[in-house]
Amino acid sequence: MAMESCTMTKKLEVHFILIPLMSAGHVLPIVDLAKLLGRRNNVKVTIMTTPVNAVRVGANIDREIQCCGSSISVQPFRFPSVEAGLPEGCESSEAVPCPDLMYNFAKATTMLQKPVEEALEKIVIPTIPTCFILDKNLPFLFDVAKKFKVPIIISDALNCFSLLCNHNLFHSKVYENVSESESFVVPGLPHRIVFKKYQLQEYFSMNVGEFNVLREKVWQNEGEAFGVLVNSFQELEEEYVKEFTRLTGHKVYCVGPLSLVNKEHKDKAQRGKLDSKEEEEEGEYLRWLDSWPATSVIFANLGSLTFVPPGQVMEIILGLEASKRPFIWVLIMRDAHKRKELNKLLKEDGVEERVKGRGLIIRGWVPQILILSHTAIGAFLTHCGWNSTLEGITSGVPLITFPLTAEQFYNEKVAVQLLETGVRVGVEKAMHFEVEDKSGIQVRREKVKEAIEKVMGEEDEESKRIRERAGNYREKANKAMEKGGSSYLNLSLMIEDIKQHFRRRVEDDDSKSEP
Repeated sequence: MAMESCTMTKKLEVHFILIPLMSAGHVLPIVDLAKLLGRRNNVKVTIMTTPVNAVRVGANIDREIQCCGSSISVQPFRFPSVEAGLPEGCESSEAVPCPDLMYNFAKATTMLQKPVEEALEKIVIPTIPTCFILDKNLPFLFDVAKKFKVPIIISDALNCFSLLCNHNLFHSKVYENVSESESFVVPGLPHRIVFKKYQLQEYFSMNVGEFNVLREKVWQNEGEAFGVLVNSFQELEEEYVKEFTRLTGHKVYCVGPLSLVNKEHKDKAQRGKLDSKEEEEEGEYLRWLDSWPATSVIFANLGSLTFVPPGQVMEIILGLEASKRPFIWVLIMRDAHKRKELNKLLKEDGVEERVKGRGLIIRGWVPQILILSHTAIGAFLTHCGWNSTLEGITSGVPLITFPLTAEQFYNEKVAVQLLETGVRVGVEKAMHFEVEDKSGIQVRREKVKEAIEKVMGEEDEESKRIRERAGNYREKANKAMEKGGSSYLNLSLMIEDIKQHFRRRVEDDDSKSEP
C-alpha cells in the first residue's frame, strides 16, 4: 500500500456519514468505500450500522486504521428486531430464517428513525456532518439526514444499467400491460433489452404492504438527492452512465469496483468474515486450489440471501459433477427444513463421495474475492448479485449466470449481452421470496454442463473470445481505480463537490447573520 494514499493531515474538512442497508451485499461495499474515503486527506468517515454488523466489519476497519491512520469509526444503532416480529439478534437480511419473515425485516427498516437519531446524538463530531451517504432502501432515514441540512447522496447495490432500467420502467409503466411470461422491450435504453415481467426487480412485481410503502418512499426520495453513488466504473457501462445522468439530472459518481481497495491477502480474507475459526478453513481452500492448473476450477456460489429449492440445488451439483472438471461449490441453505431435505437428497444420491478430491463442497461463508483472484479459477457460476458479478469481472473470470431474484436478471444482461463475458444457464423466472417453491426446478444438469463447456472449452473459439474479453475488463477495472483513473477521479470530484456545497452553505449562513 502506497504511503501517499495513507498520508493524513490533522484538519478534517469533510465528514461523511455512511448508512448501508443491513445486508452483506450493501454493507461490504460501503466498508470498502469508507476505506477509500478515509485514505484521502481531510476526510472523516463514520459508518452507522447495527451491533451485529458493527462486529462483522470491525476487524477490517481496525486493520485499516492501524495501517493507514484513517479517521474511520463505526457507530452502532439499535435494530428493532423483536418489535417487527423477528428473532432477537436478527439484524441483517442474511439472518432472516425463512422467506415469510422477509416482510418483517422490511417492516423493521421502516422503524429505524428513532434508533438512528439516538445514535447520532452519541457521535462526538469535531466538525458537523457535511454529507450523508444513505442506502436507497432505507428511505425513512432521509428525514433524519435532512435535519442537518447537508447533501444526501444515495447508494444502492446496483449499476447504472439497472438504475436506468428501473427509471424507465417506473416512468413508462410498460410492464403493466403484459402477462407474467410475456417478453417486452425496456424503452429508452442504448441497446435493445428484452425482459419478462417475472424477471423484474421486486419493485415491479410485489404487492405487499411494507414493500409498497418502501417503494413509494424510495421513489419520492430519489428526486431530492444531491447525487447517486454507484459501485461501477465508466468504462464498463459508459452509455448507461451518460443516459442515466441525462434523464435524471443527478450527479452520478461511479467509484468502483470498490472491492479493489482490498489489495493485501489479509484484507481480502477478512472482508465479511464472521468467525476467526474460518481462517483455518480458508487455508485449506487455498491449498486445494494450489493443487490445480491455472483456469481449471469452477467456482460456484449462489449467494447468502436466496432460498433455492433443494431439487434445483441437486441439479446444479450434478451438472458440476457431469462437467468432469474440478469445482468449489458454496452451499448455503438458510431454511432449516430445506437444509434437512437437501442433505437427505445428497446422502441418497452419493454425489459428495463420488466427487471427493475433485469437488470441494463448502457449507458456509468463504472469502470470495480471495478465491476469485486465485489463478486456478477458470469460471464463476453466480447468482448475478451485483457485488458478485462485479467481483467476477474484476478478477477477469468468465461468468456462468444463474440469476434468482432482485435485479439479478439485469446483471445477467450486462455480463452476457453487453460485455459478452458470460453464458446463461437458462433460468427464466425469478425466485422471489414469496414464490420460490412454485418455481421448482428450472434448469437441469445438462444445461449446467453445457454452459460450463461454453466458457471453459479449450478448443472452442467463442470460449477463447469470452476469456479474452473477461481479461480485458479486468485490466480496465484496475486502471479505473488507480490514481488518475476514472473512478479515482470521480471520488475526488464527489469530495470536492461536497466541500464546495458546504462552503457555500457557510457563506450563506454568515451573510444572513450580518446586520
